[in-house]
Amino acid sequence: MSNTSGKDATRKLARHAATLRYEALPRALVDLTKQCVLDTLGVSIGASTIAPEAKIVADYVRDMGGKAESTILGFGGKAPAPWAAFVNGSFGHMLDYDDLGDGSHVSIATVPVAFALAEHLGGVSGREFITAIAGGTDVHNRIAQSIDIPDWTIAEGWFATQLVGYISGAATGGRLLGLSEEQMDNAFGIGFNQMCGSRQMAVGVATHMRSMQAGFSGQAATLAAQLAQRGIIGDKEVFEGRYGLYKTYVRTETPNWDALIGDLDTRFPLLESHGFKVWPACAYTRPTNAAALQLRKEHKFRAEDIVSITVSGGTGGTRLLSEPIELKRRPKSSIDGKYSIPFTTAVMMAKGNVTLRDYTDEGLSDPAVLAMADKISYRAVPGQEPGKGSTSAASIGITTLEVCTKDGRKLTCTPTGVPGDAKNPVDQELLEVKFRDCVSFSAKPISASNVNRMIELIADLENLKDVTEITKLLH
Repeated sequence: MSNTSGKDATRKLARHAATLRYEALPRALVDLTKQCVLDTLGVSIGASTIAPEAKIVADYVRDMGGKAESTILGFGGKAPAPWAAFVNGSFGHMLDYDDLGDGSHVSIATVPVAFALAEHLGGVSGREFITAIAGGTDVHNRIAQSIDIPDWTIAEGWFATQLVGYISGAATGGRLLGLSEEQMDNAFGIGFNQMCGSRQMAVGVATHMRSMQAGFSGQAATLAAQLAQRGIIGDKEVFEGRYGLYKTYVRTETPNWDALIGDLDTRFPLLESHGFKVWPACAYTRPTNAAALQLRKEHKFRAEDIVSITVSGGTGGTRLLSEPIELKRRPKSSIDGKYSIPFTTAVMMAKGNVTLRDYTDEGLSDPAVLAMADKISYRAVPGQEPGKGSTSAASIGITTLEVCTKDGRKLTCTPTGVPGDAKNPVDQELLEVKFRDCVSFSAKPISASNVNRMIELIADLENLKDVTEITKLLH
C-alpha cells in the first residue's frame, strides 16, 4: 500500500524533470545513460536499410522540406526537429533491437527527442544531454513502476513505450529547452493530450505501426516541449486527475504513488530495471532463446537429432507471440519474425545465435530454420503470467522449453534470467560490437574512422562541449 498520496503528483514530477542536476546523477546512471545513447543510435541507423518502411518514412519527411535542423539517421539530410524525432524514433524500434526499461522500450522514447532538440539548439553539452535523457527515462520508469497490474499493457491493450513516451519525451525535451517547473507541467499536459498507442497494431495482419510507436510519441513530445516554451498551457493533473492517465488508460484507482513520486532525485529505477537486447527480437522471445542456447551448450545435439520442441508458457504475451502457430512458423516480414517465438526459437536452435540477418528476406526463407520451426509447438499454462518486474525472464512470465530427441531423451529448461537484463548485464565491448554491426547497415555508409570516433565521443560524453560533434560524423 502506498504511503504517498497522489496530491500534486504531476507538478512534483514536472519539478523533478525541470530541476534535475547532473551532479545528482549516480555515476552508474551516467555510465548507463551513455550506453543507452550508443545503443539507440546504432539500432536506429541500422534500420535504414533493413526495415522496408524506413525509406518510406524518411522520404515522406524529406519531401515535406522545412527548416534543416536535425539529422535524419542512416540517410543523412536534416528536417525540422519534431519531424526528425518522428523519423528517428520510428527507426529506433524497427529492428526491435532497442533496450528495455520497466516493461517498455525506454530509450527510444527519449534519445531521439534529445538528439533532435540538441541539434536544433546547438551548443548543448554532453552533461546537459545526459541529464535530459536521465530525467526522461526516470519519468518513464517511474510511471511504469507505479502500475502494479501484472502484464497491464496486454490486459488493457496499450503499447507502454508509446503511451508513456508522450510524457517522458516531453520531460527530456523540456529539460533541454530549459523549461521552468510550470512550463514542464504544461509540457506534460500537452503530451498527455496527444496520448495514444493501441496494441491492436500488433494483432492479426502485420502493420508498420508497431515499429513507429516512438516516432509518434517523439514528435508529439518535441511539439509539447516547444509549445510549452512558447506559453501554451497544457492539461493539468495528468496523473491524479479524474480523467488522468491511471483512470482513463490504466483503469486503476490505486496506482503506487510512492513509485511515481517517492525519493525523487535519490532513487533512479532505470538502474534496477534496465536491460540491453543481445538478440534483435521482441522481449517475449528472449526466455526461449536463452533456454535453447543453454540446451544446445549442455547437450550438444544436432538439428537432425530433434523430433519436437514445445514452448510452455503463460497465456499473455507468450501466447500472443506463439499463435496462430502456422503463421508464426512462417513469418512473411521482418517484424512478424521478430514477434514470433516459434520462428525465433527455430533460428536459435538451428544456428546457435540470432542476428539481424536472420530477419532479412533471405533469413526468413532459410530452409534449415523453417524445418526447425515446423517442429515447434506451444502449450498454454494458465497462471504462468508475468509478475510485476523489469526486463528479466521472470518479469515476462515463466517459460519452459522442452526438446524431444530421436534417441528418446526429453530435455527441458526454464530460464530464470536472460543475457542483457539488469541481473545479467552486458559489457561495453559487446555493445560496441553490436553498434558496429548495426551501423554497417546504414543507407548512407559511415567510414570506419567515423564509427570509431562516435564510440569515443559517446564514451566520454560528459566531457563533450557540443553534442552535434556526434551527429556531424553522420554527414
